[in-house]
Amino acid sequence: MENGGKSRVADALGLRHPPVALLWADEAPEGATRFKKGGWGCVMWLVAAAAKGRTAACDRETFGCFGGGVGLGFGDQYRNFPGGMDCFCRFLSTGNEPSEEGRRVAEAVKPHMAPEAHEEFLHGERYLRSPELVARFAENLPMADIPARFVVFRPLTGAPPRSGLPRVVIFLANPHQIAALVVLVNYDGRHNEHVTVPFAAGCQSIGIYPYREAESEDPRAVLGLVDLSARLQLRPKLGDDLFTFAVPWKLFERMEANVAGSFLERPTWRALRGDPATPR
Repeated sequence: MENGGKSRVADALGLRHPPVALLWADEAPEGATRFKKGGWGCVMWLVAAAAKGRTAACDRETFGCFGGGVGLGFGDQYRNFPGGMDCFCRFLSTGNEPSEEGRRVAEAVKPHMAPEAHEEFLHGERYLRSPELVARFAENLPMADIPARFVVFRPLTGAPPRSGLPRVVIFLANPHQIAALVVLVNYDGRHNEHVTVPFAAGCQSIGIYPYREAESEDPRAVLGLVDLSARLQLRPKLGDDLFTFAVPWKLFERMEANVAGSFLERPTWRALRGDPATPR
């Protein structure tokens, strides 16, 4: 980071939005954007708010949806899904309509759901072939139960020292910028696979997966927003062309140190970025 808290990487990439810092905190910052207790919301809306300059926060009662609770490290919230794990496994796959228990739960929750959400509860998101594969998906997630009450999102340039270091830095980048980020994290790597792209919810790709990488001696970046539902939720707020690229803090520091003298100062990247008078 340069003096004043400006990211060298963000500046070299020409990002449309500042990187977002994800922090853990025992108190919510004053004036933070939050979901109502028990209300539905997509965690990626909070990320979008931070990308636009605001501070956002959530805790174990205001994480928006069950996948969001899992994704941010508030334990296995899928157990609290209406109808429990059985209904969740059917919801993500073939739907609850074929199950007598699923139909009963669907009728009970119908008054509390938007029509499109109820339709998906009955007929399934169809992201995995079978409920059994959903159970395996959940078992393979790096579940976490963080030792803090709140997860806070801020623009990286606005995170004051008293907040502590971010746990994760989240870049919101277009395809050319994602390509450059992949090159940069491998620039001084021990091997050439320093990016992972898990099949996961958008919030899980910025939360529990980077949390896990932070524990590694050789952490990887996590490419996200391959979650179609999260992309649909984010489209009205940030547009269609962005992915997330989430890195633990210690990897972010390495990336910052590697900008000077790298490909980010050379004609190929400058041409892709669209700098004036650069050969294409």
